[in-house]
Order: sequence, then structure tokens, then C-alpha cells
Amino acid sequence: MATQVRRDIVRMVHKVQSGHPGGSLGCADFFTALYFKVMDRKPGFDMDGIGEDIFFLSNGHISPVFYSVLARSGYFPVSELNTFRFINSRLQGHPATHEHLPGVRIASGSLGQGMSVACGAALAKKMNNDNHIVYSLHGDGELQEGQNWEAIMFAAHHKIDNLIATIDYNGQQIDGPTKLVMDLGSLKDKFEAFGWQVMDMEGNDMDAVLEGLAKAKAATGNGKPICIIMRTGMGKGVNYMEGSHEWHGIQPNDKQLEDALNQLPATSFGDY
Repeated sequence: MATQVRRDIVRMVHKVQSGHPGGSLGCADFFTALYFKVMDRKPGFDMDGIGEDIFFLSNGHISPVFYSVLARSGYFPVSELNTFRFINSRLQGHPATHEHLPGVRIASGSLGQGMSVACGAALAKKMNNDNHIVYSLHGDGELQEGQNWEAIMFAAHHKIDNLIATIDYNGQQIDGPTKLVMDLGSLKDKFEAFGWQVMDMEGNDMDAVLEGLAKAKAATGNGKPICIIMRTGMGKGVNYMEGSHEWHGIQPNDKQLEDALNQLPATSFGDY
């Protein structure tokens, strides 16, 4: 399924020559594991998410991977992936709520805001005696936004221990390596200093992702919010994209698409 999701990603951004393939490809394993194996979720979609695990995508520019997994896991027809970034499509470049797309609870892509939303949703679950988990995903470069750290401090102070926030740690952002744009230092030390429990996870090994998410889930309820530092490769699965910030937000041409699809074998699930 993760391979199929990667095929969806490169086909979507190629068709409209718009979108963000690099981070989407890097996070395909995480999204596939989360929606097909890890989250306790109900059929259909209820905006309040009561009595089920819920997920928030903070780095909303990687919408191609989000849309692919939502469609493939039954939130809306897979054929709708054909409308990615079209005028009046529900699948806008950054996820939005006014189109009422099932699976999307917040508009995201204005970086730095998702941690605050995830904290609020997780705190609401605790207040409602709902013992389910809130998952969120954030870019590493996104942590250069100060609002994150206010929310990180808030989560620890309020013992929001039903929150698992994963950081896509690929070391790249739109203008170059994070170390050159604004060095993040030790994220582990920072989160621990703010009162979080921190775990590491290989993000492009499915077994490691499943094991890491299971470990994080088992650690909830112990008084601390949980951060997973997930090491991924930008553009994972397409060799000419891997590890390069240049593929953060550009799209393959016809020849490059053919090359990418040759590297991502057709699956039994089938292209949309």
C-alpha cells in the first residue's frame, strides 16, 4: 500500500504540475501504517472524532500523501484523486475544511499551528473522559516557528499524555538543509527540557514504523505528552528526488514521471 501511495503522489503532482512530492514520499510509510494499522478509527467520518483516535496534519503542504491515504482507506472515492489542485476541487493544495472533505479536521499549511490544535483536541478528549489518542505530524523546519514551543510547553504543563506528536526529521526545507537555514540543534534535548517523553523512529522502514508507533501508544497515559523524532528521506522511493531539498515543491516532467513509476512497481491496488 505504501508503494501505491507513492505512485499516487507522483502522478497527482505531475498531472497538475503543482504540489509537494518530496516530503509526501518521505512520509508514505508513516501515513500508511497510521491509517491502515495503528489508529482506532470508526467507519465514515465524524468531525468531532468522539470515541476514536484522530489525526492532525500540521505541515499541510504534504497533502498528496494525506489525500492518497484518506482515499485508499475509505474516506472518499479513490477516483477523486484525479481532481487534486483543480479549481473547485475538494482536494486543494493545502487541506481545507470549507470543502468538507472527509478526514480533514483543520485547514493546515500555515506552519506552526498544528501543535496547538492537537493539544486542544487531546485536552478535550481528556475532559470528556474519551480514552483515545490524538496523533499529529509536523515538519522539522516547521519547528522554527515559535508558536510550536508555546504549545509544547502547554502540553507538558497540562499533562496532555494522550498526544503523540511525530516530527518528520528529514533535515530539508524549501530553502535548503535545516542546518543551514536555521539549525534545530538537538530536538530530543529540547522536547525533554520542555517536559515531553521523546522517542526515535526510522520512518522509511515499515516494521520500524509499526514498532515505533506501538511503543508510543503503550507509553500514553503516563503524565507526559509523547514526541516521536521520525527520521525520513526527502523523496524516498524515487532515487533522483531522495535527500534533496530541491524536490520539496517541484514536480516531475513526463520523462521523470515514467522513471519514478518504473521505480515504484505497480501494485494489486491499482492506480486511480
